[in-house]
Amino acid sequence: MPFEAVVLNKTSGEGRLRAKNPIDCELQKEYTFIIQAYDCGSGPSGTNWKKSHKAVVHIQVKDVNEFSPAFKESVYKATVTEGKIYDSILQVEAMDEDCSPQYSQICNYEIVTTDVPFAIDRNGNIRNTEKLNYDKQHQYEIMVTAFDCGQKHAREDVLVRVNVKPVCKPGWQDWNKRIEYKPGSGSIPLFPSIHLETCDGPVSSIHATIELQTNYIGKGCDRETYSEKSLQKLCGASSGAIDLLPSPSATTNWTAGLLMDNNDIIFKFDGKQGAKIPDGIVPKNLTDQFTITLWMKHGPSPGLRAEKETILCNSDKTEMNRHHYALYVHNCRLVFLLRKDFDQADTFRPAEFHWKLDQICDKEWHYYVVNVEFPVVTLYMDGTTYEPYLVTNDWPIHPSHIAMQLTIGACWQGGEVTKPRFAQYFHGSLASLTIRPGKIESQKVISCLQACKEGLDINSLESLGQGIKYHFNPSQSVLVMEGDDIENINQALRKVSYINSRQFPTAGIRRLKVSSTVQCFGEDTCISIPDIDAYVMVFQANEPKITISGMDHFARPAAQFESERGVILLPDIRIVSTVTKTEHPVEFKENGGANKPVVLEEVLHNLDFCDILVSGAELDPEQECLELDHVELQGKHLDATNSTAGYSIYGVDTMHNYELVLRQIRYRNWYTSATFDRKFRVKCSELNGRYTSNEFNLEVNILHSSNANFMDHVNHMIVQPQFLQSVHHPEGRISAVHNSVVPSVATIVIVICVSILILIIALGIYRIRTAHQHSSTDNDGSKENEMDWDDSALTITVNPMEKYEKPHQAEEESAEEEDIEDEEEDTTSAESDESEEEEEEEEEEMIAQKGDKQNSTRQEQLEWDDSTLPY
Repeated sequence: MPFEAVVLNKTSGEGRLRAKNPIDCELQKEYTFIIQAYDCGSGPSGTNWKKSHKAVVHIQVKDVNEFSPAFKESVYKATVTEGKIYDSILQVEAMDEDCSPQYSQICNYEIVTTDVPFAIDRNGNIRNTEKLNYDKQHQYEIMVTAFDCGQKHAREDVLVRVNVKPVCKPGWQDWNKRIEYKPGSGSIPLFPSIHLETCDGPVSSIHATIELQTNYIGKGCDRETYSEKSLQKLCGASSGAIDLLPSPSATTNWTAGLLMDNNDIIFKFDGKQGAKIPDGIVPKNLTDQFTITLWMKHGPSPGLRAEKETILCNSDKTEMNRHHYALYVHNCRLVFLLRKDFDQADTFRPAEFHWKLDQICDKEWHYYVVNVEFPVVTLYMDGTTYEPYLVTNDWPIHPSHIAMQLTIGACWQGGEVTKPRFAQYFHGSLASLTIRPGKIESQKVISCLQACKEGLDINSLESLGQGIKYHFNPSQSVLVMEGDDIENINQALRKVSYINSRQFPTAGIRRLKVSSTVQCFGEDTCISIPDIDAYVMVFQANEPKITISGMDHFARPAAQFESERGVILLPDIRIVSTVTKTEHPVEFKENGGANKPVVLEEVLHNLDFCDILVSGAELDPEQECLELDHVELQGKHLDATNSTAGYSIYGVDTMHNYELVLRQIRYRNWYTSATFDRKFRVKCSELNGRYTSNEFNLEVNILHSSNANFMDHVNHMIVQPQFLQSVHHPEGRISAVHNSVVPSVATIVIVICVSILILIIALGIYRIRTAHQHSSTDNDGSKENEMDWDDSALTITVNPMEKYEKPHQAEEESAEEEDIEDEEEDTTSAESDESEEEEEEEEEEMIAQKGDKQNSTRQEQLEWDDSTLPY
């Protein structure tokens, strides 16, 4: 026992009970023990004590409030659903180590955090005082303290975290409404984190449909916007298709007056417009085999149901209104009319073919192909075959000599009216209307021509799992997925992607819709999943800048233009395309500077046509022409057309292939005496004019015989053989030759200036002489020289000139001037002497071999462009 008893007074017997050590109530609340007193009568041996009776002592230890309450947990957490009032969300509990009921019991709890919609009772139960809203606040953090009955509060407040969850609504979670797509990104996932919330419903299967809505983009989706001719070449169609709705140009001007969407070559017909196809574009006799292809967007026209709407019509130009063949829409039915002539069998034959399709009036783009193998006519609509539901027979048309008129968007009424006019106007949009005589189109080509360049995609078909069924529609704009496991469907939907394979896609939004149905176990009604409405934002591609460069001015002797091969117009033409991007360097932005444009490296893409057009008067077919060997087009996706206005190369192919073909185009003129110069301009296009190049101008001068002889003579004086050889060497060898034997640029410039001075003096002398005499003998110089001479800063009057008396003397003077200049420029006399010796040897060799064929060829290869030299 931690107590002891001591005697205070032996006589009176007073004593005291005291604690030997501090007493702790928390260790023991009370003590009970027995006490006994002894007198002092003990003998010497310590015996004979007299003892008192035994007394029981009971001691209770009084408590001191020395301990503070402490919570059992460091953090309390709870989750509640929005919109509900709870009696108790959770209970907190604190303890006190004091021993007495007064100080060890927790008499009260209190929420320390202010302005929170919660309350707590004395037992620690927390409740909400108002309905919670997930959208307003997802989580609450409140601090709570406790008091014992001695009003001592807890050492540390405790954190209570209350999470608010929304009312469980079945539907797709964790998806973004806007998906951004940069051109050239390939395939990007649309919903990389999506999952389906079913609110613990007993789901047995899930059916999801993902739809990419692109009907408002171009012709129903992002398709190539090349011309129809180019597209057919690209898809492997046989040549011969005639584009009846081309982009307006100098040679195809009949579409100039129509309403047009330039980017996609779409023509809009408002019921007031029609276009006449010029004679000669389409042959009069289409034979028994031909194909008509077109894109059409058409809707019902209120009040016009009885009126025919003409797409294509071939009718009498004058006197009568007979329709020989026509394609038109009537009461939302597509009708093809084909009337045979009497020169064939005089029998009742199929003449009208009718198709009844909902798509004809659904105001959406569809691709129609009419394949005619008379008497069988087949319609392909979006790649699917349709047979006519009605075929009407008729008699052949009586023979006549009346010319026919082919029209688009309306039919020509040439007879039976006071004034010929259009009638039966079309209401809607048309694009890529072609006719191919003598050939029908294959299913493979038709599918290629109407293919979308954008659509839905699945990144990894192998990882979809066994339990997933999926199906794409032909254009890959709709994907249907079905499975019986929620997690498998979630994983499959995360792999659905958007892809656009066009290098320059149409910018703008593509709407996305995901609709779902859920089957549940053993229930008539099941949970309803709201649709997803999102969109893909396709950014604008960096626009390419197409630049044509090359030699833009040259002169050559008339004999070369009159030769069988003529003169190559564009021997060094170069087509380059670049894009400009704006970069934002960090240090540049910090300085408050503007965006810094950076021109990137050359970007490679296709071209779809290049035109070489004649500036000024058109070519006279009786004396001049542009020519190209068609063997140059073999192995390329290119075709060419020729006219007096110029030469046109078209087809979707690389810039390199266009360069190769353009470098082979020749200009011939077999009657050059009436022509002194010709000007041409070259322009190229990508995506049918969406991106166009600069207009490259070329001027060609024809040097007549006297001038050619004189120019040949001057060239012979100026150009050393070493220089002639070095022109065609690679760059490394050119520099080596220049260092050793080639005169400096300054020397060449001086010699040219002197030569021009001599030429001007000679012209002056000639003009004085011609004032006294009216006839002169033509110079019969036969030497051909293909040296290019840029005389943009010099006007030369082209007239016969006299032969020079002493050409060799002029050569020697020119050579002496070069030698003097070389001595001044060379660093050492030894180098100068060596250079002079080599020049003299080469000059002697050139004079000795003046008629040698090899030397002649070398001179013919030289081209001289001094357009940058100041005179």
